[in-house]
Amino acid sequence: MNSGEAFGKPGIPPKWTSSAKEGVGTSLRRCSRLHFTVSHGIVNEVYYPGVDTAQIRDHQLLITDGKFFFEERRGTSHSIQWIKSGIPAYRIVNDDKDLRFKVEKTVFIDSENDVLVQHVVFIKNDQKDNISIYSLLSPHLMNGGMGNTAWNGNYKGRRMQFASKGGIFMALFIPEVSGKMSCGFSGYSDGFQDIANNKTMTYEFSSATDGNVAITTEILLEKQNSFNMYIAFGTTMEEAALKVLKSSNLNWESILNDYVQHWVTYKKYSAKNILVKKKYDLLEPSLAVIRTHVSKEPLAGGIIASLSIPWGNFKGDDDLGGYHLIWPRDMVEAAQALLILGDIDGSVDALRYLQSTQESDGHWPQNMWLNGKQYWGGIQMDETAFPIVLLYNLWKGGYVKLENFSDMLIRALSFIVANGPVTDQDRWEEDGGYSSFTIAVEISALCYGSEMIDQLGFHEESNKIQLVADIYNSNIERWLYRENSDLDSKYGVNGHFVRISQVEEDIQSNDYIPIKNRPWSSSLVKTEETVSTGVLSLVRFGLRPHDHEGIINTVKIIDGELKTETKSGPVWHRYNHDGYGEHNDGTGFNGTGHGRGWPLLSGERAHYEISRGNMSEAIQLLHTMERDANVGGMIPEQIWDGDDIPERGLYNGRPSGSAMPLVWAHAEYVKLCWAIENGRPFERNEIAYSRYVERKIRINEDIWSFKNKIKRLKSKSSIMFILDEDCFVRLTGNNWKDMNDIHSKSMFSKVHYIEVDLTTIKTETQLEFTFFWKKSNRWEGMNYTVELL
Repeated sequence: MNSGEAFGKPGIPPKWTSSAKEGVGTSLRRCSRLHFTVSHGIVNEVYYPGVDTAQIRDHQLLITDGKFFFEERRGTSHSIQWIKSGIPAYRIVNDDKDLRFKVEKTVFIDSENDVLVQHVVFIKNDQKDNISIYSLLSPHLMNGGMGNTAWNGNYKGRRMQFASKGGIFMALFIPEVSGKMSCGFSGYSDGFQDIANNKTMTYEFSSATDGNVAITTEILLEKQNSFNMYIAFGTTMEEAALKVLKSSNLNWESILNDYVQHWVTYKKYSAKNILVKKKYDLLEPSLAVIRTHVSKEPLAGGIIASLSIPWGNFKGDDDLGGYHLIWPRDMVEAAQALLILGDIDGSVDALRYLQSTQESDGHWPQNMWLNGKQYWGGIQMDETAFPIVLLYNLWKGGYVKLENFSDMLIRALSFIVANGPVTDQDRWEEDGGYSSFTIAVEISALCYGSEMIDQLGFHEESNKIQLVADIYNSNIERWLYRENSDLDSKYGVNGHFVRISQVEEDIQSNDYIPIKNRPWSSSLVKTEETVSTGVLSLVRFGLRPHDHEGIINTVKIIDGELKTETKSGPVWHRYNHDGYGEHNDGTGFNGTGHGRGWPLLSGERAHYEISRGNMSEAIQLLHTMERDANVGGMIPEQIWDGDDIPERGLYNGRPSGSAMPLVWAHAEYVKLCWAIENGRPFERNEIAYSRYVERKIRINEDIWSFKNKIKRLKSKSSIMFILDEDCFVRLTGNNWKDMNDIHSKSMFSKVHYIEVDLTTIKTETQLEFTFFWKKSNRWEGMNYTVELL
C-alpha cells in the first residue's frame, strides 16, 4: 500500500484518443452543457461547459484475475447500438475474446443535473472466476493533459475522486461498490501501470499534483453485478460533487427515459419533413450528430466541426483546438441541413450566432472558439459569403426579418466587394488566389445579397453588387481555365479548370503554387498541372451548365487523377498532390502525409450527377457514403483507400484516422437526400442560374483592386476600381498624352468604386494610373499599369 503524493511527476507527454468516434451525444435541454463521445467500447472525450472544451481523455475498465490483464479498449471485442434510432444514447457490449466475461454499458446524460451516466453490467461466464475490475479515468481538463491535479476525497460522507485545472473541477462517483482509490501520474504511478504489472491494485496514492494524471477506483461486486458511474464538472469541487450525488439518488432508468424523451420530442418536430419519412439510412443519425455539435446557453447556436481531434492518438497539448472549433463554412453547411430537416430554431440560432461573431470589417474568422475568439488567423472569402446565403435561405422561408440582419448583410457584402474575388485561403485552409469553389459561393452571396439589399431600399447599391457578381462570373474562365498543359495532353482534352490560380499571374504562364502538407522538396507544382473537385461547385451553385466543355474536360481529369475505387465504392481526393492524410505506411498525419478520399466529395459528385440528370448514379453515391460510415453511423472526414494495414486499424473503404464524425459530411448527406427528392442541388442559386446558364449573361469588364491587381485587360472593355477610401484616379491610355481624373463613389460608406469605360478614353497599348487619396490629401506615390489586349 502506498499513500500520499504519487511518484513520477509530471507523467509522460499526454496524447488524445483516436478520432474514430462511434457515437456522440448530448442532452437537448439547454441547461445541460455536457457533450460526450464514445469509441472502442469506452467513453472518450467529454466536453464542458462548451462544446469546444474537452475535459477528459477517456474512461475505461481494467480487468484482471491475477493472471490475465485486459483494458477494455484493447483487450475486448466491441459492439455498439443506438438506444433508439436517431437518439444518441448508446448500448455498448465489450466481450472477452476468450469468453470469460462480458461488459454491458449504457451511456447517456442526466439532463437535469448535467451528469454523464454509465450504467454497467459485468457478467462472468464462470461464477467461480475471481475476476477484479477497476475504473481508470484520465482527466484532460481545459483541453490539455498537463497541469491537471487529482485527489481522493469525499463529499457529504461519500467517497469520490476529483480533478481540477484552470478553475474547472471534475468529480467521479461510483456509489456502493467503490473499494481502493488511487491517483497517479500517467506512465509511472497510474492504475494502468500498477494493475498491468501486478495483476492487482497495489497503489493507493491520495493525490497527483500538476501533471498528466489518471485516477483509479477498485470496483467491488460481491453482492451485485451492476453499478453506475457518474461524471460531472463545475467551478468548484462542491458543485461537481453535488451534481453526481444528486444524480446517483435517482433511478438510472428514469434518467435515461427523460433523456430519451427529449430526443423523441425533437424527432417528432422534425418528422414532419418528408425526407425523414423516406427512411434514408443515415438521415436520423445525421440529424442527431449535427444537433449534438450545437452549442448551448449562454453561447447558443454555434456549431463545431467535430467532437474529435484528427489523429488524436498522435496529438498532444500543442493542438488545443482539434476540430472542436467553429468554421463558419462548416457551420452554415450544418445549419442548412437543420433547415432542410425542419429544425428551424436551430438554423435561426446559428444565423444569430454568426451575426454576433462577425468581425467589424464584415468578415468571419477562419475558425474560432465558441466565444468568437479566432484560433487560426486566415481569411477565407467563402466563409464571409456563406452566412449571406444562410440569411437568404431563412428570409425566403419567412423565418427571419431581413431588417434585423441588415447591418450584418451590409458589412459582409462590403467585405466581399472590397476584397474579392481572390481569397487568402481556399476552403482547404491552404493556398490563396482565385478558387472556383470560393468564387462560386461569392457570386451566389452577391446575387442573393443584391436582392436583399434592394428589398431594404438600397437600389443603387443593389445594382452595383449584382454588377460585381456579373464581373466575377464573366472572368471565371480567364482566371482559372488553362489550355494545352501536360495534364490536358494526358487525358486528351484541350484545357481544364485548375485547382487555384495565383493573383497577378498570366493564366498561360508556367507559374507554380505551393502545396501544403508536403515535404519542402516536393511542395511546388505547376499551376497548370493541378486539378480539384471544387470546379463542380460552378454547376452546383448555378453558374455553369453541366455540359459546359470546360467542366466536362475537368471532370475527365478529376476521375483520372483524384478518383479511387474502394471496397465501399468510389471516393475522390481533394486535389492532386494532396498531403493531408496518413502516410502510406499508415502512420498518422504529422504535418505531411498522403491525402485520402473524402466521403463528402462523393456527395458533391452526386450533386453534379443530379444536375446531369443521372439520378441512378447519384443514388449509388449516396449508398457509398452510407457504406463509408462506421458501425455507429458516423461519417468520417477521410476513407482509407490503400491496402489493409490491420495493425494500424486501417482497412480499404473504411474510415481513416481523420476526424469522425465530420459534421460537414453529415450535412452533405442530408443535402444529397434533399437533392435526390427535388431533382436539383439545394445550393443552386436560381438568380445566378437564370442569368448565367439560361440567359448566358456575360459582360466585358474586370475589377482592379489592391487585392486583385490585374495585369491584362481587353481593350474597348470596362474596368471597375474597388478602393478602401474616397479618392480619384488619374489615368492615361496613351502614355500621358491625354489623362482623365475620375472621382470615386461610395457604396454603404464602406467601399468606394470607380467605373471606367475604355471606349470613352484614348488608348494605345496600356492603361497607366495612380490615385489621389482625399482624406489624407496625398498621392499614391506610384503608378500602376494594365496591358490592353
